[in-house]
Amino acid sequence: MKNILSMLCGFFALISCNSIPQEDAAGAAIEINESVATLNEAQIKNAEIEIGAPIEREVSSQLKLNGMIDVPPQNLVSISAPLGGYLKTTKLLTGTHVRKGEVLAVLEDQQYIQLQQDYLSGINKIGFLEKELLRQKVLNGTQAASDRVLQQATLDFENQQIVNNGLLEKLHLAGINPKKISNNNISRSINILSPIDGYVSHVNVNIGKYVMPQDVMFELVNPQDIHLGLKVFEKDLDKIKVGQKVIAYTNNHPDKKYECEVILVGKDLSAERTAEIHSHFESYDRNLIPGMYMNAEIELDKRKATVVPEDAVVSFDGKEYVFVSKGKNSFEMLEVQIGDTENGFIEIKNTPIIGSQLVTKGAYALLMFLKNKSEE
Repeated sequence: MKNILSMLCGFFALISCNSIPQEDAAGAAIEINESVATLNEAQIKNAEIEIGAPIEREVSSQLKLNGMIDVPPQNLVSISAPLGGYLKTTKLLTGTHVRKGEVLAVLEDQQYIQLQQDYLSGINKIGFLEKELLRQKVLNGTQAASDRVLQQATLDFENQQIVNNGLLEKLHLAGINPKKISNNNISRSINILSPIDGYVSHVNVNIGKYVMPQDVMFELVNPQDIHLGLKVFEKDLDKIKVGQKVIAYTNNHPDKKYECEVILVGKDLSAERTAEIHSHFESYDRNLIPGMYMNAEIELDKRKATVVPEDAVVSFDGKEYVFVSKGKNSFEMLEVQIGDTENGFIEIKNTPIIGSQLVTKGAYALLMFLKNKSEE
């Protein structure tokens, strides 16, 4: 910093502090007006001024947006107990990671005992009714039993099959494996298993609480398909297309970039005249959680543009300027309209500078030179 200040001080020391023409070391006059400065060789060397021409190159515009991490409905799971019961045990806390098939909680209730009892009794009854049906078929074949008795035996057997099929589905619904129950193995509790790999986002129960079938005990999130929802104003909506690349970052860690891809562009406008677009993260980071706010940049289509180095453009009074070489170490300050900035270059929208030689380095020193003269 001290070296830069010393250089600028040396540069301004070489510049006249008077508004009238003066002579340089070689006796040449230095002319000053509001927008043009003519410097001698020593001043140009001290200011490290370099000259170059604008160039044509491809640039891409960036649309800056903000939004929030969201989870699609198919990746957000609410866990309930279809038949209800008392919560016996659970070790879940918000943020706990769970695997598919892992036991989330254990419920117990007398209805589970009754359900298994009815199912086992039904199996025994089906065996009896099946034998009775076969016996009635034999008797009916020898005219020893009427058709009505055979029909009743058939009806009883089929009705019991219906009852047992219903009990079987209830067992599946409750999470009880019918193959594991027997006359000597009836359980009063059931296990609630995780249907996905993910983590717990909400815990709504406690030990000993009776859970109704409609109660949501836990909410799980599968983070492998989390989305970034971004708000886009109506005027920019036509610039967004499915497949475009998105670079996202958080306010806390702006240097850590996350690559995303646009997968859906909303068609409905809100009261604020914005629509929502959804983008998918290329790779999952466990630090990203639903509800987190993020900033994003979308690279729009590339196009040809006239650009100059960033050091060639200076700002003054809310406007942007470049210095055009007029020959004989003379430089004219020209207002320009700038566009997008990319990789150290700035787009110049007005084209009169095409073909001109510009100050590509040291433009700020020239601005300070003119500003100093205007204040005398």
